[in-house]
Amino acid sequence: MTMEIKDGTPVREVEHYVDPAPFNPTVAKEMTPEQERFFQASQWKIMWWKFKRHKIAVWSGVVLILFYLCVPFAEVIAPYTANSRDSLHLYAPPQPVHLFHEGSFVGPFVYGMTSEIDMETMQWVFTSDTNNVQKIRFLCSGTPYKFWGLFTASFHLVCPAEGGTMFLFGTDRLGRDQFSGLIYGARLSLTVGLVGVTISIVLGLFFGGIAGYFGGFLDSVIQRMIEILRSLPELPLWMALSAALPVTWSPVWIYFGLTIILGLLDWPGLARAVRSKLLSLREEEYAKAAVLMGAKPGRVITRHLLPGFTSHIIASATLSVPSMILGETALSYLNLGLRRPAVSWGVLLNEAQNISVVTVYPWLMAPVLPIIIVVLAFNFLGDGLRDAADPYK
Repeated sequence: MTMEIKDGTPVREVEHYVDPAPFNPTVAKEMTPEQERFFQASQWKIMWWKFKRHKIAVWSGVVLILFYLCVPFAEVIAPYTANSRDSLHLYAPPQPVHLFHEGSFVGPFVYGMTSEIDMETMQWVFTSDTNNVQKIRFLCSGTPYKFWGLFTASFHLVCPAEGGTMFLFGTDRLGRDQFSGLIYGARLSLTVGLVGVTISIVLGLFFGGIAGYFGGFLDSVIQRMIEILRSLPELPLWMALSAALPVTWSPVWIYFGLTIILGLLDWPGLARAVRSKLLSLREEEYAKAAVLMGAKPGRVITRHLLPGFTSHIIASATLSVPSMILGETALSYLNLGLRRPAVSWGVLLNEAQNISVVTVYPWLMAPVLPIIIVVLAFNFLGDGLRDAADPYK
């Protein structure tokens, strides 16, 4: 490195290094094991490595996995069945779990409750009996149930003490356990979003792909249909279609009817995004080369164009799931969606419509907590998946 003075200002000149060895194009550049591992990795493995760097998204995925474990094993996890009633514990408050009793370690237990009627307010008044220690049982036999409606069983992950109670989130006006209701409600509230999003993605990719690839008359017809659907107010339309479902339908048919309604009304946004992206991607050289080689439109769209914006599809799907969960919750809360004996988080919130009841029995608002957690987890997970699938990040 040399230094010279130019116009009164010192200027540094960095020596230019030239490798004296002759250039040989047949010699491959040596790579470190980390570089070789990266360059030989598949696209999905690279996406997984990028996703793991997004810590909030990873923990959100773990939270969602724990929630979705309640879907197939709700009967085993819940200590009671969803509609089992205890007439002696109407509007019973939550029983907190303790580990120590009078300074000695006992293990997980709850204190028993004594109840009496207040003759002035005509309400049940519950007090904790600190002399009645009820140890919580694990991997036990408890309230019988029909597992997925197939066979009768009584095995539970956790059970109350023999002859005791365990209302972790309290009970409602009929003495039904709120915690068990939340576990059973996850089965319908969480799956309604997945089924509805599947319908929405299939319709959005189909109509958006046709409009963006072919254009012309088909594009105009699909765009006018999308504009009509998007101009309709969403919540009143949900309510009108849900109210049109026959009241004689079983809870299963009501469930499928709701998922179809939510899926049919959610696809226009994705279809418009797919169309705008395909309009630009179809002019790329690799797309024209595929056409010249004889590839059919379906193969060009699915194999060459759609993978180019996978990140947007993933983000749209993960953001649509919580919106559909909130839609089902709102409809069931307004008594226009699922109804008893079906149990969802919206059905449980239907018990909290009266503000005077909520002020006296605030534990009836417990279903709000899992709804908030699931919606936030899906949003964080969508951000992580979008960044992992984006080739420019």
